[in-house]
Amino acid sequence: MTDFDVVTGAFSYSGAVIASELQAAGRRVRTLTGHPGRAPAGTAIEVRPLDFADPAGLAESLRGARALVNTYWVRFAHGPVSHETAVAQSRVLFRAAAEAGVRRVVHVSITHPDADSPYPYFRGKAAVEQALADLSLPHTVLRPAILFGGNGVLINNIAWLLRHLPVFAVGGTGEYRIRPVHVDDLARLCVQAADATGSEVIDAVGPERPAFGDLVCFIKEAVGSRSQVIRVPGSLIPPAARLLGLALRDTLLTAEEFEAMADGLADTDGPATGETSLTQWITDHKDTLGRTYANELTRHFR
Repeated sequence: MTDFDVVTGAFSYSGAVIASELQAAGRRVRTLTGHPGRAPAGTAIEVRPLDFADPAGLAESLRGARALVNTYWVRFAHGPVSHETAVAQSRVLFRAAAEAGVRRVVHVSITHPDADSPYPYFRGKAAVEQALADLSLPHTVLRPAILFGGNGVLINNIAWLLRHLPVFAVGGTGEYRIRPVHVDDLARLCVQAADATGSEVIDAVGPERPAFGDLVCFIKEAVGSRSQVIRVPGSLIPPAARLLGLALRDTLLTAEEFEAMADGLADTDGPATGETSLTQWITDHKDTLGRTYANELTRHFR
């Protein structure tokens, strides 16, 4: 009986919001998670392990599900985990979904995945999309560029740096645009996609696409920062980010992330599918934005 949906990582950032949106729509939710200890006390979400070494166990956990909403990925290589590893593990998950008879897969990808991309992240995302298509499972692929809202990392940490550093460096011209989508809007799209038919690919993008340099200046004014925003050659950003990352015990920004953003891969020309205004959200949250630092390594690896 298909009376529940499965969300990978329902106690993570986007997964938690997606699970909550499904529950609000009256759906029972099961999660596959590598962090079962993060389950809140008394949660109504049923917890199963996301164990890629046990495909039979994954299939059993997926059996009877109406939809699998997959948020699994790795932002950057760390220890034994790499983009290649994540591709292989995603294939295991999708095969288990097919074996279990899951009616539909909703997969969260990225804008501009490309098998020929110079960036491993985007090549990996393209490989995962292809793995899903090869199984002929009905699916929706949602392609966000950058998420904001809730306890998101990027916008918050820009604000944190502006609150704490005397100088904030923007690499290159700063004119490259980004197309963020609010995490609530992504969750809404996931719920709609779980009810869809056929297969489709949708850019999950918000209504605004500011130039990165302009966005930094907007955040600076919103939070009352006295930091001086300067332009520097793009080649200086990755080593500067590495030094800051060492001080913060985190991976602040990878060279690939900066270069892909500067190449325009965090932007799209298509219509908005999210509704929430980034600038209005920043204005509404200016008093709390960037008050604490969001550490990516702590969230996922510690």
